Amino acid sequence: MLSPLARAIAQLDDPAILRVLLKSLLLSALCFGLLCAGSVYGLHRELAQATGWVAWVIGALGGFAALIAALWLFLPVAVVIASLFLDPICRAVEKRWYPGLPPPEGAHWAAQLWDGLAAGLRVLALSLLSGLFALMIPGAGLLLGWAVTAWAIGRGMFMAVAMRRMRRRDAHALYARHRGAVLLQGAALALAGYVPLANLLVPILGAACMVHVLMQSGRTQ
Repeated sequence: MLSPLARAIAQLDDPAILRVLLKSLLLSALCFGLLCAGSVYGLHRELAQATGWVAWVIGALGGFAALIAALWLFLPVAVVIASLFLDPICRAVEKRWYPGLPPPEGAHWAAQLWDGLAAGLRVLALSLLSGLFALMIPGAGLLLGWAVTAWAIGRGMFMAVAMRRMRRRDAHALYARHRGAVLLQGAALALAGYVPLANLLVPILGAACMVHVLMQSGRTQ
C-alpha cells in the first residue's frame, strides 16, 4: 500500500526531480530569510527602547518566536512552493513509470494554481490550530497535528496532481472513491514532516507519490 511513496523515494536521484528540489529549497530559504529579517528588524526597534535584562529577554523571546514560526510555517510554505513546480515533477514521474500516457488535459491553470495555494493555506490553518491544541494537551495535540496534516497534505497533493488530467469536480469525485489510499500516503508524508531534513523532501515526494496513486486508480487520461 505504500508502494507509491517507495517509488517516489526511488526517483529522488532523477535530475529533473533534483532541479525542482533545488529551486524549492532556494525559494523556501528566501521566504524564511525574509521572515528572519523582519523579526530582526522588529526586535531592533524594540531593543532601541529597552536596556539591561529587559533587552536580553526581548531578544531571547524574539529569537525563540522566530524559530517556532519558521518550524510551523515551513510545511505550508513548502506545499505552496511545490505546487508552483508540480508539472515538472509529474512529467518526470510519468516519463519514468508511465511513458505511454497522452499529454495532460485537465483543469484550467488558474484553478490548479488556486487549489495549490488553498492546500498550503489549509495546512497552515490546521497546523496553527493543532499547535494551540498541543499547548493545552501536549500528547493529544501532537497526534491531532499529525492527523490533520496527513489529511491536508494527502488531499491537497492528490487534487493538484489529478487536476492536471481532469476537471476539478472529477478530481474531487476520484478522491472520494480513493480517500483511504490518499490518506495513507498523506499520513506517511506528515510523519516525515516531523523529521529534520526529511521534511525538506515532503512536498516533492508528495507530488510524486500522488502521481502513482492516480495511476493506480485507473485514471490515465
